[in-house]
Amino acid sequence: MNTSIRRLSVFAMILFGALMAQLTYIQGFRAEAIMDSPLNRRQYTERLTEQRGPIEIAGESVAFSEDVSGEDESARYQRVYTGGSLYTPIIGSFRPFGASGIEATHNALLDGSDERLAVRNFRDMITGREPEGARVQLTVDPAVQQAAFDGMRAGGHTGAAVAIDPQTGAVLATVSNPSYDPNDVVSITDTQTAVTNFVNMENDASQPLLNRAFNERYPPGSTFKLVTAAAAIEYLDATPDSEQDAPDVLSLGVDLPNATPGGTCDDDGDGLDTLAHSIQISCNTSMANWAIDIGGDNLSEQATAFGFNSPEDDPLEVPMGVTPSLAPAEQDRNTLGRTGIGQGNVEATPLQMAMVAAGIANGGEVMYPYLVDTVMDADLSVVTETQPEVYSEAVSASTAEMLTEMMVLVTTSPGGSGTNAAISGMEVAGKTGTAETGSDLGTHNWFIGFAPADDPQIAVAVVIEHGGGSGGSLAAPIARQMMEAVVL
Repeated sequence: MNTSIRRLSVFAMILFGALMAQLTYIQGFRAEAIMDSPLNRRQYTERLTEQRGPIEIAGESVAFSEDVSGEDESARYQRVYTGGSLYTPIIGSFRPFGASGIEATHNALLDGSDERLAVRNFRDMITGREPEGARVQLTVDPAVQQAAFDGMRAGGHTGAAVAIDPQTGAVLATVSNPSYDPNDVVSITDTQTAVTNFVNMENDASQPLLNRAFNERYPPGSTFKLVTAAAAIEYLDATPDSEQDAPDVLSLGVDLPNATPGGTCDDDGDGLDTLAHSIQISCNTSMANWAIDIGGDNLSEQATAFGFNSPEDDPLEVPMGVTPSLAPAEQDRNTLGRTGIGQGNVEATPLQMAMVAAGIANGGEVMYPYLVDTVMDADLSVVTETQPEVYSEAVSASTAEMLTEMMVLVTTSPGGSGTNAAISGMEVAGKTGTAETGSDLGTHNWFIGFAPADDPQIAVAVVIEHGGGSGGSLAAPIARQMMEAVVL
C-alpha cells in the first residue's frame, strides 16, 4: 500500500470515528434534551397515535383525548378542552406543533413516556393493552376559578386574578384575561387553520397567549405597603400605633400627595399618622417615610422573604415557570420612598402579591405555590403526590397578627379603602392598590387579601390593567366573589 492510500485510509477511519462519536453523543447523551426542545415537533406529532391522559379538576376532565380515526386509518387522537377559555392559563394547549401550560410541563406523564411509567408500559406491551398516559389532577377550585373568570369578563377587564390556599400553597384559581379557547389551535384534521389561529394570537396586541398571572409584572402600588409595614415592624419594632410624619405633600423628586384627595392622612392635626391608620386609608406620605427610615437593604430583604427577587438559577415553578418579581435595594432617598408605596422600580406578578397575602394569612409562613395535586397512572395508582412545602418564613407570627389587624380595618372601618371586599358575617383582611403607570392609559388597580381573617381559607390577588379607577372600586368586588366561593 503506497503512502497516499495509507493516509487516505487513516483519514477515512478518523472521519468514521468522529461520526460514531457524534452519533453516540446525540443518541446517548443529548436524546432527552433534543426530545424536550420546543423546536422538536416530532415529540407532539408522533404522539397523536397514542391515548394521552386527561387533565382533571375536581374529578372532571378538562382536557382529554378523543379517538377521531376512521375505519381504515391508524389511531389518531384529538385533544379536546372543556370550558372554552376558562382554564387555558393553567392547562395551556397541546398542539400538533407545540404545547404550553400543564400540557407542556407534564407532557411525558400525559403521553406515557415518563420513566416512572416504565413498569406499566412494559406490562402493556406484554399484554397487548393499548398504552395510555397518566392523569394529572389539579388543585384548582372550579367555583373560585369561575368567580374570577366571570368578574374579569363582566367588566371587560384586562388583567389577572390568583387564589391560594394559604395553609398549603395549593393554587385555587388563576385567571388571565384576555385569553383564548385552546380548541381553536389544536385541530389535527385542519392543522393549517390551527396554525393560523395561533399565529394570529401571537401577533394580537392584546396578548391572549400571555399568562398575566404568572408572567407579567406590574407596579404593585399600595398593596406593597403591606411589605413596607412588615419591614417597619420587623426592623424598627413598630406597632400599629407607631406614628410617622404624614405631610399633605412629600417631596421625592416629584411632589407625592397623600391618599385622601382634598383631605389629609393626619386625623388629629399633629402632622403624624399611625401605621394602622396609614394602612387603613392607604396614606402615601407616611408609608414613604417609613420606607426611608427602614432603608433600602432592609426593605428589599423583607420583600425577598415574601418571594421577590428569586434567583435566576432557582426560579419559582408551579410547575410553569414564574417571572421573578423585583424589589431592588434602593439607596436613593427619593426612589426608596416611592418604592415604599409600590412605585419606583418595584414590580410584581399577581401570583407574588397573592403569596404576600397568603404569607400573612398563614402566620408569617409563605407556602410554596403549586398547581398539580396528584398524578395517577391509568390503573389509578399514584405516581406523584405534591406535599405542602414551606417557601419561607417572611415575618414572625406576631408581625403577621398585627398586619392582619390592620388589613381588617381596610375592609371594615369608615374610610377604609377596601370596603367593597367586605363579606357579611365575617371579617375580611385586605389591601387596595392604585398604581401609576407613567402613561396616559390609566392606573393599574389592585386588591389583595384573605378570608376569614381569623381562620384564613383563601388568599387572593386581583389586578386590573389600566382600569383608571381604584383598587377598591374595580378589583375588590372580584376578590370578594372569589373569597365568597370558598367561605360561604
